[in-house]
Amino acid sequence: MPLQALKLAPGLNREGTNYSNSGGWYDGDKIRFRSGNPEKIGGWSRLSNSTFQGVARSLWNWVDFSGSNYLGVGTNLKYYIERGGDYNDITPIRATFGSTATDNCFTTNTTVSPVDTSKVVNVTITAHGATNNDFVTFSGATAVGGVPAADLNTEHQITYIDANNFSIVVATSATSIVTGGGTGITAVFQILTGLDVYVIGTGWGAGPYSRLGWGTSYSAGIGEQLRLWSSDNFGQDLVLAPRGSPIYYWKQSTGISVRAQLLSILSTAAGYSGTYVPTTTNQILASALQEFVIAFGANPYISGTPNSPFDPMLVRWSDQANEYQWVPAITNQSGEFKLTHGSYIVTAEIARQETLIWTDACLYSMQYLGPPYVFQFNVLMDNVSIISPNAAVTVNNATYWMGLDKFYVYDGTVQTLPCTLKQYVFEDLNSAQGYQVFAGGNSGYNEVWWFYCSESTTTVDRYVIYNYLDKVWYSGTMSRSAWLDSGTRPFPLAADYNQRMLYHESSVDDNSGLTTEPINAYVQSSDFDIEDGQSFGFVWRMLPDVNFNGSAVNNPEVTITLVPRQNSGAPYGTAEAPAVISADNYAPPYPPNSSVYVVQQFTGQVYTRLRGRQMSFRIESNSLGVAWQLGTPRYDVRPDGRR
Repeated sequence: MPLQALKLAPGLNREGTNYSNSGGWYDGDKIRFRSGNPEKIGGWSRLSNSTFQGVARSLWNWVDFSGSNYLGVGTNLKYYIERGGDYNDITPIRATFGSTATDNCFTTNTTVSPVDTSKVVNVTITAHGATNNDFVTFSGATAVGGVPAADLNTEHQITYIDANNFSIVVATSATSIVTGGGTGITAVFQILTGLDVYVIGTGWGAGPYSRLGWGTSYSAGIGEQLRLWSSDNFGQDLVLAPRGSPIYYWKQSTGISVRAQLLSILSTAAGYSGTYVPTTTNQILASALQEFVIAFGANPYISGTPNSPFDPMLVRWSDQANEYQWVPAITNQSGEFKLTHGSYIVTAEIARQETLIWTDACLYSMQYLGPPYVFQFNVLMDNVSIISPNAAVTVNNATYWMGLDKFYVYDGTVQTLPCTLKQYVFEDLNSAQGYQVFAGGNSGYNEVWWFYCSESTTTVDRYVIYNYLDKVWYSGTMSRSAWLDSGTRPFPLAADYNQRMLYHESSVDDNSGLTTEPINAYVQSSDFDIEDGQSFGFVWRMLPDVNFNGSAVNNPEVTITLVPRQNSGAPYGTAEAPAVISADNYAPPYPPNSSVYVVQQFTGQVYTRLRGRQMSFRIESNSLGVAWQLGTPRYDVRPDGRR
């Protein structure tokens, strides 16, 4: 019988049973399809040895007029600007206490049993306003209770006690219990931190009509919601806002050692009515072409009423080319518009010639008209969902996003995106952590990535990819918290849960830690008939077709596994004639009677002894320096009866 080519349809398909997808691929991890063939994805390496604090969920990259390359990194604890591998803390300041409010505010502790708390210092500042995990920096303090002044006069992370007290941990154990620290102490509090896991609130005030974001209890306070930043560059400056908070602004001219400030304060300093800059917004964008700062969900402008009640369906924008002017007038283009379809704005995304706005029930298009109306708003489609504020991305002149139960694409019209992994993804998705979902482009490989929490976790651990050139899907496991396409950097960037920034597609291995680790990559086919699905077939020879282009070792290799099955409902490896297990075979979890072969660059053929009605094919690698792409293997079959 002539050799049979193993030519399988590209992409993973789990919409049916394993056998119903005969002729396709069913499972895989750390692989992609290019020109119809599966291959191992690229590896990753650290941007630098520096780390940041918190879980990063926002990345924004831009270049200033002198060519300096900046990366904005928003975490649940802080906001940084990375330049040259260093993370510069520009987290805004919330409040400063001094004078008599902080006099002798420290109380030391010498307790060591049963728990050593001798390095814990209690701080008393009336109405400090801080929450757990916030940051405060002291200056002007003197030594107290054996704790040197240098231990006190630095930044600390707070453990909340009550409205007038909190504790910090210092480097040196106290030698006595003393209240002191002197006078002239200054305490500078950074803005409230947020959570790294989404918390669902209940009752009135849980939702967009509070300042806190959808599903977060009003009583919990703004620090109790999942911290999502939005950021954009306005020229060479940076405009940024935590969800449910005011707008902040960082001026490039001040340098990366200077923190971002409230835009309202800068507006007042520039001679404008800063009290009318939105005090609360759910998202901001800066329109690069028209030069507007736009707030999605905002306080409306009411003359004579600064800090008007927050409206989650309101879109407000600054004057053109003037981020400080937010008071509408006939002499400027500042303005606002209230959307009507839905109850709150989830997110917005700048597309090719418009800005797309998702409410909880509708998709809008926002287009620039010029004065006097400035912007026009049109409904593109009702009954459209989006799972999170970061679930949309625009690549290749189309916008892709993940809904509550399906995927969508907008390329001039809104369409449901056919997905061969839809059931697999949405049945495994932890919907309670839907706000952690984020999308990113990988334009070098024509891909859109979505990362999400699987059903049993509260941290992101899985991804699903759509290849928009080949129109195929694949998925796998990976823990990341944010992603940004290459843009002005050499490779795509991703943040992990170990507070590291990683360059993806920059290697063939996992170089995120101190020791290089291999990447376990595999793809496995659905069951396919060896003969006609009725008769047994005897597979006695296989001709692998694998290239190892891009490998970083001299003798790269992959493992190919052939697994027989007697019937589509039977366990794997139950064909009656045992397969020959070679010395190179791996131990279970491979089923009994599986044939496992190590294939190298010049492996021409392998002899097998495999009997069954159906068979699946698996290729994988788990060693350092290996890159591979599968071509079209062939196998030789002899008829073996119908028993």
